[in-house]
This record gives sequence, C-alpha cells and structure tokens, in this order.
Amino acid sequence: MSAPEPNAGLLDEFSDALWLEDGLSRNTLESYRSDLKKFAEWLEKQSRSDGALLNATHTDLLEFLAYKVSTRVKASTTSRELSSLKRFYRFLLRQGKIQTDPSLNIDTPKLPRNLPKSLTEVEVEALLAIPDVERPLGLRDRAMLEVLYASGLRVSELVALKVAQVSSNMGVVRIMGKGNKERLAPLGEEALDWISRYTREARPALLGGKISDALFVTARGAAMTRQAFWHLIKRHARCAGIDKPLSPHTLRHAFATHLLNHGADLRVVQLLLGHADISTTQIYTHVARERLKQLHARHHPRG
Repeated sequence: MSAPEPNAGLLDEFSDALWLEDGLSRNTLESYRSDLKKFAEWLEKQSRSDGALLNATHTDLLEFLAYKVSTRVKASTTSRELSSLKRFYRFLLRQGKIQTDPSLNIDTPKLPRNLPKSLTEVEVEALLAIPDVERPLGLRDRAMLEVLYASGLRVSELVALKVAQVSSNMGVVRIMGKGNKERLAPLGEEALDWISRYTREARPALLGGKISDALFVTARGAAMTRQAFWHLIKRHARCAGIDKPLSPHTLRHAFATHLLNHGADLRVVQLLLGHADISTTQIYTHVARERLKQLHARHHPRG
C-alpha cells in the first residue's frame, strides 16, 4: 500500500531538504521515505489522523512503537524508524507546518553496540581464491573482491566505479563517498594487477561490443548492482566454507580490522574508510582488540 496522497508532497519536500542539507545518498533518502510510509500505512489501518503524517499525535507515535515491539521487530529497526520520525517532525516544526513536535520526549532505545562481523586473513584468502578466473565473470568477481579488500570501499562505491576513476600510474582510485566527499583510496599492486587483467581479458568479452563507462559490468554489459554483488559474495563465501554471518560490508570490515591488527594508525584508517567522525572508525579497534585477546588466550602459556 502506498502512503496516502496528502503525504506524498511532504515526503518529497523532506527528501529534498535532506539532500540539500546533508547530501544524503539516494539509498539513504529511500530508507527515510520507506520508514515514514510504514508509519502512514499503520495510521491509515488504525483509522488514525486519516493516515496523514501531518496530523499524527504523540500517542499515535507511542502506539506505533508499541505495535512494533509486540510484533518482535528488531530493536535496531525500531530505533532507526523512530530516528526517521523524529527528523521528519523536526523538519515539519521548522517549516511551521505543525505547532508541536509529536516525537518529543520519546527516547530512542539504547542498543548494544554490535561489533562489525569480520573475516580472518585466512578466510579472506580462501574467499578471494574461489572465483574461476579462467572465465570472464569469475575474473570480474576476483577483481571486485580484490579491490574491495585492498581499498575498504563501500559496496555502493565499488559498483558505481567508472573506468576513469582508476589511476594505474598513481595506484589509487578516486571515490565520491557519502555526503559527496571525495577521497583517494590506494589499491596496492595485487588489486591493480587484477584490475588490469580484468579490463584486458574479461571486460571486453562481457561488453560484447557495447560502450559503457562502468568499470565492473554484468554478462549483459550493464553496470553491476549492489544487490547482485551481495548475492555473489554470499555464494563465493559458501563455496569457501565460510559459515559466519556476512554483510555486504564484510570485506570493508576486514580491511579496517586487518590494518589495525598490523599496526596502522586509527586516523589513517579513518581517512581510508572515508569516515567523517573518528568515533565511527574506533569500533574497529574493539574488533582488533578482541582478536588479539583470542590470540593471547590461545598461545600464551598463562592465557
């Protein structure tokens, strides 16, 4: 069910404001819109406020959150949805469209800080070795995995790469990250070699004479999507015998954790990951610390 019509214009205005103020990506804007539509649909089903977000009350928000808890929605999802609602109603208040903010005095639930799931260096090597590099698609997959692990790119940044963004001479890739912030990510010789082999042997075969500025393309000659690449990672991980929970950012987490394990400075890792705030990067020090504690326990005589 789509959001009731009175909400469509408000959601467009809100999305435009988020884009102008924070330069948020299309994926993030869609996430905000989806959260708000879910609330509007709930209001409509409950015959509250005619389904209009503008007329929602403090009680409506509390009951919506209670409904979420009763249906055993993850606490992290509820927290994100509440965050979307709070930002939306602050925007409406600022624009003079409402007189009071119905989300005031509703606390965001405190969530346990989940450490990013990471792979060991042995697991990464096993994963990288899975694609069949004698086939164009396998060679493409190997190059993508190598670039992801070598540079710590977000999956959305990887699939959006254009040929012109890679500088083989300088050994870097130019990235336009979150908030339209540009950074240069070093690639290393191994990843550069795989990119070179892929662009020489596999990419022309996949394009089949078509013209594209996308670096990584599908068998149909189109740019790869985030979802398609995520399915590839899961399939290759299964073949590598990796049974731990994975996410599209698993290799990004491994990149950061392994750098810290080998003594990289936290500020350097922050720059490489493109984090605006170093507190976001600091979570990886916990992962590295846990790994060091495990190694100590396993190998130290008094562990």
